[in-house]
Amino acid sequence: MAKYTDSAKELLELVGGSDNISVVTHCATRMRFVLNDNSKADAKKIEAMDMVKGTFTNAGQFQVIIGNEVATFYNEFTDIAGVGDSSKEDAKVAAKRNMNFLQRLISNLAEIFTPLIPALVVGGLILGFRNVIGDIAEFGPNNDQALIELSQFWAGVHSFLWLIGEAIFHFLPVGIVWSITRKMGTTQILGIVLGLTLVSPQLLNAYGVAEAAEIPFWDFGFATVDMIGYQAQVIPAMLAGFVLAYLEIGLRKVIPNVVSMIFVPFFALLPAVLIAHVVLGPIGWVIGDWISNIVYAGLTSALGWLFAAVFGFAYAPLVITGLHHMTNAIDLQLMGQFDGTNLWPMIALSNIAQGSAVLAMIWLNRRDEKEQQVSVPAMISCYLGVTEPAMFGINLKYGFPFLAAMIGSGIAGVISVGSGVMANSIGVGGIPGFLSIQTAHIMMFFVAMAVAIVVPVVLTLLLAQTKMGKNAYQRLGK
Repeated sequence: MAKYTDSAKELLELVGGSDNISVVTHCATRMRFVLNDNSKADAKKIEAMDMVKGTFTNAGQFQVIIGNEVATFYNEFTDIAGVGDSSKEDAKVAAKRNMNFLQRLISNLAEIFTPLIPALVVGGLILGFRNVIGDIAEFGPNNDQALIELSQFWAGVHSFLWLIGEAIFHFLPVGIVWSITRKMGTTQILGIVLGLTLVSPQLLNAYGVAEAAEIPFWDFGFATVDMIGYQAQVIPAMLAGFVLAYLEIGLRKVIPNVVSMIFVPFFALLPAVLIAHVVLGPIGWVIGDWISNIVYAGLTSALGWLFAAVFGFAYAPLVITGLHHMTNAIDLQLMGQFDGTNLWPMIALSNIAQGSAVLAMIWLNRRDEKEQQVSVPAMISCYLGVTEPAMFGINLKYGFPFLAAMIGSGIAGVISVGSGVMANSIGVGGIPGFLSIQTAHIMMFFVAMAVAIVVPVVLTLLLAQTKMGKNAYQRLGK
């Protein structure tokens, strides 16, 4: 008999049987079900299984936390259930049937930016390291020189690393348009070409527009078009990418297959490039400036502390709904306009706060071996920037640690914004996030980080002794 036969049969029965499973797949620690009827899944009985560390529903998927053995368990489960092996993409498509319009919109936005995040994280770390060796004048005999002034090696490293930083951030529109064509199922190389036309060296660099004495232009005789680049611009790239994708989709419906290879790319790309530079680029620039200016003004105004408190407190609930993916676009817009973002440090602090609440729960449940199997990996994951196991597996289940983390995150956010902390870019959203913080602000970020650790721990321990905490334990039969 296979290792997990009995557990797999039990789980199959508790999710409503094979007929209730539309799609099932798995990630590193979780089974992801798209069920025809979520009400048929008995979450309480599933969580009582020895194999199961917790359950939650997110993005239209019923997810069961198994742990590191999930791949083996998944193989045995699919054999017993008689359901086929499905890709994560199949699961996403099926899950959208369980989403409302807003959830589908946020999911689509997430699918555009998620493939870009590894590069953005690397870019943030690189910019942070360049700041350390290029901007900290604390070296040399008089402690007043940067490393690049003392060593040709570090000067060379500083210059070389900009090659990567420029590729990631200045040429960001290329990645955005490519990601849109990838998501829409259209020709990805056309997306890359369109993105390159937005950042071509032939154009006036976006960073130089404000200081330019004269803006070059194309002269068509009857009209002129400004030759402005859109380096690091998010909104123009997104608008252009969707125009290209929908043009290609529409053309494939009307152009015969026998000549589609010639005419579809031509009549999709050429109008898309023209529309991007004549209409969408200028409009997108204005929209992007408007959004980033409002956020930046809110965070740097006299009421910035209030904005920070609300955002820090509410960010974790945004993660539950999926709305947090919208902050990626805002962060990128802030980076392009202000050479940094004061929004992202609060996101890192929120993640740290959720992990700290779990740390307190580890102490409170130190005699519960099954709970430790969930909480310890969840805390580590949260401190490294992945919050879902901590939030869904521990904090939301009890309730009071989630509230404690939200309060700690809000206080830490006020400290971060109040002291003007800025990040170079999106980074690792947990304790390693300090590597993306601009050098001048690292010490204050450490102060905010300490608050994000201490306050949730203390509040969780205190709330556990209140009626709220005792009711949570009673409800869970502990």
